[in-house]
Amino acid sequence: MFNEELRLEKPLRWGMIGGGRGSQIGYIHRSAALRDGLFTLVAGAFDIDPERCEDFGTHIGLDKARCYPDYKMMLEEEAKRHDGIQVVSIATPNKFHYEMAKAALEAGLHVICEKPLCFTVAEAETLKTIAEKNKLIIGVTYGYTGYQMIHQARKMIENGDLGDIRIINMSFAHGWHSEEVEKNDPGLKWRVTPEQSGPTYVLGDIGTHALYLAEVMMPELKIEQLMCSRQSFIASRAPLEDNAVVLMNFNNGAVGNLWVSAVNAGAIHEQRIRVVGSKASIEWWDEHPNQLVYEVQGKPKQLLDRGHGYLYHDDMAVTCDRIGCGHAEGLFESWANLYQRYAIAIDAMIGGDKETVENTWFPDIHAGLEGVRFIENCVRSADNGSAWVDYK
Repeated sequence: MFNEELRLEKPLRWGMIGGGRGSQIGYIHRSAALRDGLFTLVAGAFDIDPERCEDFGTHIGLDKARCYPDYKMMLEEEAKRHDGIQVVSIATPNKFHYEMAKAALEAGLHVICEKPLCFTVAEAETLKTIAEKNKLIIGVTYGYTGYQMIHQARKMIENGDLGDIRIINMSFAHGWHSEEVEKNDPGLKWRVTPEQSGPTYVLGDIGTHALYLAEVMMPELKIEQLMCSRQSFIASRAPLEDNAVVLMNFNNGAVGNLWVSAVNAGAIHEQRIRVVGSKASIEWWDEHPNQLVYEVQGKPKQLLDRGHGYLYHDDMAVTCDRIGCGHAEGLFESWANLYQRYAIAIDAMIGGDKETVENTWFPDIHAGLEGVRFIENCVRSADNGSAWVDYK
């Protein structure tokens, strides 16, 4: 059961870049970070418009003087304060992630960033180098991996319950953008603009979520080759894709496929992962995140539920159970579980407790880097006629 008595000596002083009024993802960040009392929001550069930033910040309880017109001023002014921010979350369009994360790390701040972390592997490696040099944490908000049943799946695979892993079938294929809705939706418009979004749309925006589920469940499994085919069914989105299929060969002989789409008309979310082994299979669907389907060859299908005593006593599968079995937990709980892990790691890093940092699971710089690496390889394959490429 979740330990609500876990407290830091002092909550981490936290600031935000982006995520202002009307931002759904900004609200999720704040709800998750503030839920357990491990962070205190004290500053923000929430909006490119200074007046909107100040108005929003004061309405959510911040001091007017700490609602900044831009992130550079926030970093500069907060560094002068004895009670300045220690951590910053970045919830902006992709274009700004690298420059903002780099500036924050160079200012001595721990960073929690939306994905994709940046545009290129070289940029991600630079961030990793700066973070390691300055003994700072980088967290990447792969928000679905805070769900407990993902970690139950990891433990089942680790313990050999599925046998040898043969097939990994991943999808994240919704239908909300099956028409050109970006004409009247600025929140989508930047996602389908290469200068703002980077080299991909759905591969980077939602595809890396599904891929990272597989990485969490099977950390030893590595891609050796892949083939990517991507399409722009809404022509105005080209060269960015709104649909893609990726085939993968893994280092243990397993194969995988990923379907990622924003034009799966009629679908709500459809983020699923099915892992097929030589003895059994498991399947998880994010619209029913409290359950894990477990199918042993020759036996009836089983539905495993979050919070029950028959689950493995994994660090995340049980200890992040917040309200006991039977009640439905959701995305806010998943994100809160991640922010709790960020807080533990950051507090340990500040205190020089390297062992706790190393033993605390959270989506870290390596998760962000590998997401960018996956995007680069997919683009390289797709731009070469959907050829098979060795994974670099």
